[in-house]
Amino acid sequence: MDLASYADLAIELVNTHEPGRGDTLRDLDDLRALLAHRPHLGGRVGHRDLDTVRQLREELRAVFVAAGAGDEEEAVARLNALLIQHPIHPQLARHDARNWHLHLNEGGSVPDRYAARAAMGLAVKVDEHGIDRLGVCRAEGCERVFFDGTAGRSRRYCSDRCAEDGLAVPAPRRGGGTNGHAVGDGRPGGKTATRDNGQ
Repeated sequence: MDLASYADLAIELVNTHEPGRGDTLRDLDDLRALLAHRPHLGGRVGHRDLDTVRQLREELRAVFVAAGAGDEEEAVARLNALLIQHPIHPQLARHDARNWHLHLNEGGSVPDRYAARAAMGLAVKVDEHGIDRLGVCRAEGCERVFFDGTAGRSRRYCSDRCAEDGLAVPAPRRGGGTNGHAVGDGRPGGKTATRDNGQ
């Protein structure tokens, strides 16, 4: 079982709301759409579940925001709180002519199962790669979150499009900065920077 893959649940959920751009988790149909390609998270959902998932979204965003700001202690404390609140329950299962293998318990409400998997996925990613791999897009007006999988920890944007938009802003003069780049951080301009920092 690849527990790290569950980190995608956290990223996908947090990115359903972009301040200033809108919310794609407005009602139960949106929640069902979010869960549609995750059969193991299926089940009946109601308005209370929607509210719970929205709250989880804010808690997960806070982890990324703290990590993106360089506050590792805060990010880890928030992630640990989620792990305590939503523990996973592993069990062995056998099906489809496969040998015994590890599964996560399918019991509990949909939000509980989503939260447990999302928190565990992030925790495994942090354990394997470091908390500084969690980031928030630095393009102006975009607050999507991402996991930085680059070799040099160079990712600053959620997508190539945001990287191009962000790098189109004139380079900052000494004494000031734009788009979250530190002054004199040595980033080259032009297409090279887009390739290095886009994803």
